[in-house]
Amino acid sequence: MNPQLDVEARQSVTAVRDRLKEQGVKFLFGAYVDAEGVPKSKCVPIDHMESMFAGSELYTVGALEGMGELGPNEDECEGHPDLSALTVLPWDKRYALAPADLTLHGQPYSHDSRHVLKRQLAEAAELGLSLNMGVEPEVYVLREVDGAFKPWVAHDAVNLPTRGYDVESTMLADSFLEPMVEHLTALGWDVYSFDHEGGNGQYEFEFRYCEALAMADRMVIFRLLAKHVARSLGCIASFMPKPFPDNFGSGAHLNLSLADIETGENRFDEDPSSSNGTMRAGYSPIAYQFTAGVLAHAGAITALACPTVNSYKRLMPVGMMNQISWAPVYRAFGHNNRTLMCRLPSNRRCVELRIADSSCNFYLATAMTLAAGLDGIRRELDPGEPVNVDTYKEGDLALAAAGVHRLPTDLREAVQELETDELAREVLGPEFHATYVAEKSREWREYNTVISSWELDQYLQRW
Repeated sequence: MNPQLDVEARQSVTAVRDRLKEQGVKFLFGAYVDAEGVPKSKCVPIDHMESMFAGSELYTVGALEGMGELGPNEDECEGHPDLSALTVLPWDKRYALAPADLTLHGQPYSHDSRHVLKRQLAEAAELGLSLNMGVEPEVYVLREVDGAFKPWVAHDAVNLPTRGYDVESTMLADSFLEPMVEHLTALGWDVYSFDHEGGNGQYEFEFRYCEALAMADRMVIFRLLAKHVARSLGCIASFMPKPFPDNFGSGAHLNLSLADIETGENRFDEDPSSSNGTMRAGYSPIAYQFTAGVLAHAGAITALACPTVNSYKRLMPVGMMNQISWAPVYRAFGHNNRTLMCRLPSNRRCVELRIADSSCNFYLATAMTLAAGLDGIRRELDPGEPVNVDTYKEGDLALAAAGVHRLPTDLREAVQELETDELAREVLGPEFHATYVAEKSREWREYNTVISSWELDQYLQRW
């Protein structure tokens, strides 16, 4: 027997259903994400919308990697779509998608990423705060040529040393960029810039910030959109953090700011009348406390914001590139220093988490970063002085003597820090925390069993 909505909820769903039908929508997804941030959902015809929003769609999530130990003999999770966040997909208006929350036996499911973030937003609300977030996603658009993936615009490969911000290269990519911007505009996201990034076939989009849960929901749609537009060109959109050793990595910087729930005022903006004279660049004491909390839990945040083996090949000063990588590699903050984990930019009042890459589960990375920042506020932590030197030129020993240390250099190190971080255990919940640590440890072990082409080239015939 299908579950039923109460009268008021049923009326709301019916009104939305009628509007969707008028727009030509035929099918609905109530999508949750797995541990990797990949959306999962059954597809429901619109005439069954009422039962769907009452939780009729059941999921054997134990069959998915990183989603817990629910066995074939146990009950299934219910998916409960969020009607307030329902989106008609502008590139195919037959479909609408609503982010869904998973429940088990009437309670939030332990491995539901969206609920992990909602818990931390509730923690902030108890302090009278809400979290706003902007994301700067980068993506490679590639075409398969003779078994290898190449930049889809062949002209990109003719560069010394980079096509970053290049006007001609941006215009040559209009078949991808124009429909992306049109669809993002149709979604109401207010795209205010886009460009060809430094990598061959790499692009970045910037759109207006919003409340953090809504932005995490948006990133699910953004990745679906980019893959669709690329596919229409016979290409793929790749969110792999470092697909090429001699090209730039793909970041997805999180720009975070706390707002007063009542007034909407940005609490990171310094009030000149209350300045204690010790902080600079127009930021409030609470902004520095938040930053200090992020730095105090840097390893655990890195494990979630940089979740793959490949992520750590992005977090290097140079690598095999013929120039610096511009990647964040140190546990420190600066006001305009892009080599560090955190930046407090001068043109806006936010904490920019520069380590996050385009492969992350935005719900989990945001939740852990918010929890760390709130921990810094509660304990009134001090992040120390901003680091303004070019850390790439200083060297690890000199920086360590000054109290500036490297971020985890591989997935193993990051996961070890996540495992021992008690705040991370609270944020994810003990079950999800244990599962995530186990899955990522397995990923690291598997990676270390693979014999790469580099090893064969180096060692097969050396002796």
